[in-house]
Amino acid sequence: MKSYARAAFAAATVAALGLAVSGCTSDAGATADDGPLTVWIMGDSGKNFEQLVAPWVEESGTEIEVVAVPWDGIDERLTTAVASGSGPDIVQVGLSKLRTYADAGALLPLDEYLDDHPPLAAENFAAGIGGEASAVAGEIVSVPWVSDTRVLFTRTDILAENGIDTPPTTWEQLRADAKTLAARGEGQYGYYIPQWDSPLPVVMTWSNGGDIIDADGNVDFDTPEFAEAVDLYTGLYADGSVPTNGDFDQTQGFISGVAPMLISGPYLAKSIADSAPELDGKWQVTTVPEGSASATSLFAGSNLAVWHNTTQVDASLELIEYLSEPETQLEWYSINGELPTAVAALENEEFLSDPLVAVYSEQLAEARILPLVPNWDGGVGADLLTALNSIALNGEDRETALETLFSKTEGVSIN
Repeated sequence: MKSYARAAFAAATVAALGLAVSGCTSDAGATADDGPLTVWIMGDSGKNFEQLVAPWVEESGTEIEVVAVPWDGIDERLTTAVASGSGPDIVQVGLSKLRTYADAGALLPLDEYLDDHPPLAAENFAAGIGGEASAVAGEIVSVPWVSDTRVLFTRTDILAENGIDTPPTTWEQLRADAKTLAARGEGQYGYYIPQWDSPLPVVMTWSNGGDIIDADGNVDFDTPEFAEAVDLYTGLYADGSVPTNGDFDQTQGFISGVAPMLISGPYLAKSIADSAPELDGKWQVTTVPEGSASATSLFAGSNLAVWHNTTQVDASLELIEYLSEPETQLEWYSINGELPTAVAALENEEFLSDPLVAVYSEQLAEARILPLVPNWDGGVGADLLTALNSIALNGEDRETALETLFSKTEGVSIN
């Protein structure tokens, strides 16, 4: 796919513009109006982000300091920044962390500013992610930036060798096909379940027409639809269709054919293409299987937020506007592989001409974000995985494990 937003110019001007990637050593925030605009970017994509924003820096004359923060270090960084009052101006927030950031008072409510920044209006972004959809306690505290979703990856060559002509389109069919593939011999499996993936059983629940949040906004796993998801999740283990070792490498498992079906995000496609070009034409992606009601998947990704005590609100929102432009988001996909959230970018014809992207876009149209409950990763999500994995891996009594889950999550609310 070609570069969409002056990548050549951006790369040529990075050095001259005074951009700095600070890794994990700086907690500098905005302390003066003429200081640099500090942006926390998650992961190791700081230099790519420099390239992306170089044209904006040139045009605006605003210096930017990019701080690359490892995903596994963000909780400590947040705690330190809130306690010291010295955060960034703009921060990338993974959707599963959005409620945690907001509850900590780290994010500036944006409602009063949005009328002056029409490009940031919710309708400019994919349904279910902008505005009230990702508001916390009724306040809009972030703007969509990059999206991610889960799709089904299959080794079509291995499926065909075992009499499976097409990827499964229902969970029932996937379970049956996984069992067939696992029968290939010792050490062979049909499907892979990441033991750390708390959204997966939620996706299974959604596909059955259920939810884990009741009408009053409280977490509620005690439903028939979740019970069906538990049957599926634990049944795949009971069939011997999935590996039980927690350190199983999904990329290598897929490339080797040990686990020729799995659900993952677009990043896996890049890993497969880069690591095993010889498999070109032997694998594909399709939308997730349907349950009894739908083929709903997870809408993941990251938003951008303004730090609560920045002295550079206007400049921060102007940069976020630039990052929200469809051509900027398409450029980010080009250089960093992360999907857009802007509707105009997701509907771009050249973007959609990539068969993989076409599937991702189709799936995003039927995807939902995780409920914005407090501390999903360390709370509800962790309790959910503990219950299901204790049944599947340790043989714990199903009803006992689920009653413990119901008890631990009782009273947790999105309100």
